[in-house]
Amino acid sequence: MIDIDLLLASGGVYKKFSPGEIIFNEGVASLYYYQLISGRVRWVNISDEGKEFLQTIVDPGECFGEIPLFDNEPFAATAIADKESVLIRLPRLAFLQLLKENPEIHLEFSKLLCQRIRFKFMVLKEFANHDPEHRISTLLEYFRETKKNICPNCNQVKLTRQEIADMTGLRVETVIRAIKHLEEKGKVCIEKGKVYFPYD
Repeated sequence: MIDIDLLLASGGVYKKFSPGEIIFNEGVASLYYYQLISGRVRWVNISDEGKEFLQTIVDPGECFGEIPLFDNEPFAATAIADKESVLIRLPRLAFLQLLKENPEIHLEFSKLLCQRIRFKFMVLKEFANHDPEHRISTLLEYFRETKKNICPNCNQVKLTRQEIADMTGLRVETVIRAIKHLEEKGKVCIEKGKVYFPYD
């Protein structure tokens, strides 16, 4: 999202996280801007029973947890490293100063926030639809259109069935059945357990 050299020049530092390590918790104050350099991070809400609802998967080059930097409210979700991850952490005040000095970056953040709000509207709309197959199909098509969570070279869906279940609020068994139905309709392909979009 932001050039690495610019982040470092503004006071950003590298930070390494082990698989399963919490980067920040829901409900705590935000002190930093976070940008993933390598690895993978999941951004989740955790119920009192310990069940995760997956908000999004963060891939290298993406930022996460940025909303509190703008509204000064606590984090709305918890960020957890899925695998060994390296990120750059920039103090909040330095981040805001960087935006003031670089209006083009501020504009890109405005676009990003709009995209994420649109995604949430789409998810909420689909949750009103009780047909699991439709929910999953719409979610996967959104990722295909936005090139998020889809391998650009082979069209593989980079989400596990469990992650799709955690993202849609469905049981993993329901997701497995729904994806099998989508394969029968020719909307996806399954090879060696991996889900792919067919080439146009």
